[in-house]
Amino acid sequence: MSWWQRFTERKATEPGSWSVFRDWLAQARGTKSGAQVSWSTALEVATVLACAKVIADGIAQVPFKVFQESNGSRLPARQHALYRLLHRRPNPWQTSFSYRQTIGLHLVLCGNHYSFKNRVRGQVVELLPFAPNTVRPHLAADGVELLYDVLMSDGRRITLTSADVWHIRGASWNGWQGLEAVKLAREAIGLAMTTENEHARLFQNGVRSSGEYSVTGTLTKEQHGLLRQFIADNYAGDKNAGLPMVLDRDAKWNPRSLTGVDAQHLETRRYQAQEICRALRVMPIMVGLDDKGSTYASAEQMFMAHAVHTLGPWYECIEQSADVDLLTEEDEAAGYYCKFVVQGLMRGSMKDRAEYLAKALGAGGAPAWMTQDEARGAEEMNPMGGAAAKLPPRLGTPAKTATEPTPDDPSEEPQGA
Repeated sequence: MSWWQRFTERKATEPGSWSVFRDWLAQARGTKSGAQVSWSTALEVATVLACAKVIADGIAQVPFKVFQESNGSRLPARQHALYRLLHRRPNPWQTSFSYRQTIGLHLVLCGNHYSFKNRVRGQVVELLPFAPNTVRPHLAADGVELLYDVLMSDGRRITLTSADVWHIRGASWNGWQGLEAVKLAREAIGLAMTTENEHARLFQNGVRSSGEYSVTGTLTKEQHGLLRQFIADNYAGDKNAGLPMVLDRDAKWNPRSLTGVDAQHLETRRYQAQEICRALRVMPIMVGLDDKGSTYASAEQMFMAHAVHTLGPWYECIEQSADVDLLTEEDEAAGYYCKFVVQGLMRGSMKDRAEYLAKALGAGGAPAWMTQDEARGAEEMNPMGGAAAKLPPRLGTPAKTATEPTPDDPSEEPQGA
């Protein structure tokens, strides 16, 4: 074993220091652009913050409820103890919205979310979130059970089992720990940080009319310093932008045009913003990167694509994780399940959804392929039963009565035929 391995393992076993040391290692591993990227520094990049927020808000703004399916009915299970935790108040200091916002931020940036399941008499009564950098999941010696080493706020280090932790993971390579998007996209994020810093220095220290200030004769070191200070005080910075320069001693100002590299600075920053969107799977239009060639119709489809392809997988991920980790086997047998009610997110396309359901029920003379109760179930509405549970007759076709003969019934053929 090398000295570096012994050193890192020793630091990892010291109480109160392993998590901090791991974060330091992550930041110390710089990028090709020289930037140090971690989840905290990545959030200082506007595009990363916008991507994380738009996903976290999409997870938080949609109601998250416990339903029960019984005899074809789907009803909110308000009597279940988990209903209030997921829908309104998971712990004493968070609402369901802020709690799920936290879940979204953890999943987008770190690929994992951990919450402690506080139980009373076997029933989950609180969900207490952990910061992802304070939890280290690992397999037990038997290679089956998943354990979690947690660094507490008082410096203590405790080990919890999977029965005590609600672990939501994103895309995973080993199956039990999610991949951290910030680490995988650190080069794109680092380049965005570097170009932003360079652009900031350009506007902070540069003279607005970039060029050469030349005077007749040779300046002494003291005169050179005074002249530099004079230009910095009177013509550099935002407050002096656009002011004319007053020259003496036969001085001349020779402006210089921007080079091709400088002219592409903004294009580079825009491209890096698109790269970050690509890495975090967010439509650029959702973070303000609009396409000049897009129309209202195409923009609407982009918003729909965000709901379907960006938020949809996260909804399914969290729903299945809640079903498996928060509901008991008895709950599942009784028909309980957790679900995001995404209809609230689709309000902007309710007209299209209404037309779809109308056609499914046989509008326009087409054969119906959905009953009224099935259409109501698609909207998480309670079935009405009776005729609503049957396929309606095709519009424009008169319903057959018991007295009307059918050509296929030989008993109704006229006598003497």
